Amino acid sequence: MKLVRYGAKGAEKPGLLDANGALRDLSTHVDDIGGEVLSDASLATIATLDTDSLPLVTGAPRMGPCVANIGKFLCIGLNYSDHAAETGADIPTHPILFAKATSAVVGPNDDVSMPRGSTHTDWEVELGVVIGKTAKYVSKEDALDYVAGYCVINDVSERHFQNHLTGQWTKGKSCDTFGPTGPWLVTRDEISDPQNLTLSLDVNGKRMQTGNTNTMIFTVAEIIEHLSGLMSLHPGDVISTGTPPGVGMGIKPAPIYLKRGDVMELTIQGLGTQIQNVTEDS
Repeated sequence: MKLVRYGAKGAEKPGLLDANGALRDLSTHVDDIGGEVLSDASLATIATLDTDSLPLVTGAPRMGPCVANIGKFLCIGLNYSDHAAETGADIPTHPILFAKATSAVVGPNDDVSMPRGSTHTDWEVELGVVIGKTAKYVSKEDALDYVAGYCVINDVSERHFQNHLTGQWTKGKSCDTFGPTGPWLVTRDEISDPQNLTLSLDVNGKRMQTGNTNTMIFTVAEIIEHLSGLMSLHPGDVISTGTPPGVGMGIKPAPIYLKRGDVMELTIQGLGTQIQNVTEDS
């Protein structure tokens, strides 16, 4: 299934895409797409609904973040071997972990607004993993059973804030609008192998990133095993699993960063497309 949240910011309704790609309203069956609605049992119940009988949503409503009330937004750094190479970084021996503030989360096509003083705002297309049930000390062999589904994430990053404002990467990752998420939450049964998905990102129509999750250093299952050994993962937690090569910071001979008026377009195989206009905070 492809589950969505649509409508005005802060007033999103739950929905799903039917077999023809039409948007159907789910609000008479679930309150929102998040928390316990992401359990195997709840998703199985939704899957039994006669989608043709659900109210058809007309027009072109705004798509909100595909997960409501995200508890933890955990991100993995330098998780593609080819991206690590372009940055000159060593291959990590354990997943590099940082957090993105949930206040950064926006819809997949909402504007990305560069914060005041930003000169190094960068793009990062990433596979998002949404947890469906509480995970603690989970083995990699069982890890994917704890996944509700997958989505597209743009891990927008202000590199100067990230690398030069003494402290952790979180400073450059958590600015408002720096977490476009969606358009859909695609349930795990539709993604047979999360380690074989193509990813791409264009800026102003020019291809900047092309990759495949098969070059991840740590697989989705290995990431869940590692994180669940450090902390409990709960339904609705989101993990952004790293970006392939082609970020602005890595461009030679001189990096290229986003500016007002730029347009980003991100796609992951089977998970949909995001489009964001770049603006500036006043």
